[in-house]
Amino acid sequence: MKNMGDLARMAQKMQADMAKAQAELALATVEGTAGGGAVVVVLTGTQDIKDVRIQKDAVDPDDVETLQDLVRAAFADALAKSRELAAQRLGSVTGGLKLPGM
Repeated sequence: MKNMGDLARMAQKMQADMAKAQAELALATVEGTAGGGAVVVVLTGTQDIKDVRIQKDAVDPDDVETLQDLVRAAFADALAKSRELAAQRLGSVTGGLKLPGM
């Protein structure tokens, strides 16, 4: 780097790239499943819930606990996938740097 202007330009580019990656993450979706697809949770790359799908045969009024477990497991699966997607997308912008809040 020759001067502070180069550093400032690099920081501005990184900030623009980060904003673009975050916008793309907000549009990207991942699916978490449980019970062989009986429950599906769809999250964005920013961990917003887009959809929850439950097959009719997964609903047993006499066994609500199992359905609750399936929903929790599907959400955990989707959350892990969403976090991995975010790490991949944002990691390419930061060059693997661990930045606070990212």
